[in-house]
Amino acid sequence: MWKPINGARVTSVPIFSRLQNHLYPFFGSSKRNPMAETVPGEARTLASIAVPSLPRRRIVVGCGMASIDFVATVDALPKPDDKIRSKRLKVGDDTHGGYILAELEADGVDISNVVIAKGGTSTFSYVIVDNQTKTRTCIYTPVYPAMVPEDLPRSSLLSALDEAKLVYFDGRLHRTALVVAQQAAELNIPILIDAERNKSGLSGLLDLASYVICSEKFPQEWTSSPSITYALVSILLRLPHVRFVIVTLGEKGCIMLERSIDGSEIDETDAENLLESLKMRVDKDNVLPSCVSSECMRLHAPGVGTISGRLLLGTAEIIPSSELIDTTGAGDAFIGAILYALCAELPPEKMLAFAAQVAASCCRALGARTGLPRLMDPRLAPFLH
Repeated sequence: MWKPINGARVTSVPIFSRLQNHLYPFFGSSKRNPMAETVPGEARTLASIAVPSLPRRRIVVGCGMASIDFVATVDALPKPDDKIRSKRLKVGDDTHGGYILAELEADGVDISNVVIAKGGTSTFSYVIVDNQTKTRTCIYTPVYPAMVPEDLPRSSLLSALDEAKLVYFDGRLHRTALVVAQQAAELNIPILIDAERNKSGLSGLLDLASYVICSEKFPQEWTSSPSITYALVSILLRLPHVRFVIVTLGEKGCIMLERSIDGSEIDETDAENLLESLKMRVDKDNVLPSCVSSECMRLHAPGVGTISGRLLLGTAEIIPSSELIDTTGAGDAFIGAILYALCAELPPEKMLAFAAQVAASCCRALGARTGLPRLMDPRLAPFLH
């Protein structure tokens, strides 16, 4: 169950929420019928798939921002002072906040803790998708007024955290997020942080984190390390409670550094050299997501230090250009799949490949949610069984 702790304002949804039932049977809108979207032969294939049982503890609490996207596709981005016609525009027909809440509720999200601010403005983004380069440009307008800790009664906070398996933060609403994170830490609930960029207040959240997922630029920006791999070592040294850190690299896949629990490793190696050796083990002929991992050892970063753990390299699906539509939301899809994998206690090797497959599915449709797969999707089966 997904519980958003939302800083929703009027039609706004910075969110505090719980997701339990719908996140796990599928990763898409409950309005979609997967059988209706397939040809008869594919429908029979879907019907014959043994859907994995849901994790026993599957309540995830989310604290961050929910936004509505206005997605337009163009043949090419305009030059200064140009006027262009969009090829396709996708919008909701309701006020922003009402549309956001309705869609969350339809997907099984408990929205009882969403704060509704009269006279406020909900978060929204204009997303321009370039059909030639397959890239997107986002113009983001944040919620107003922003959610503050006083908007969230302690009773609501404790109710949302009740029986939670994980708490997720997107790095926004840092004052409110820190209050939620401190309460979660007090209750010994693991915390996952999305570190997209070095925002105000993020360091306080990272100090309480159990898991960290970073954008490609964040590790080196935050640690001033000369390489991503050395930066991951630095992150684990600076954040002793973090069990693993993942950096997402788009079409280049992802890198994960997992902390060793027992610390009994004898072998020591340079972390950057170890990453290069993992790259040599990747099957270049495999177009599907995969993962290669090292043994547990002592990983050294010059000028940074040494950490006991293992390094994992995940690959992304090689999507044919004819199938690649829009990368909007791929990173969020990846994180959502990681949250599911943690609830399902998937091993890291399966977790990374599974999350990459979910992200790839997202890229095959316009918008952040349209392409999200259901759990019974046959493309996910190899990573869940």
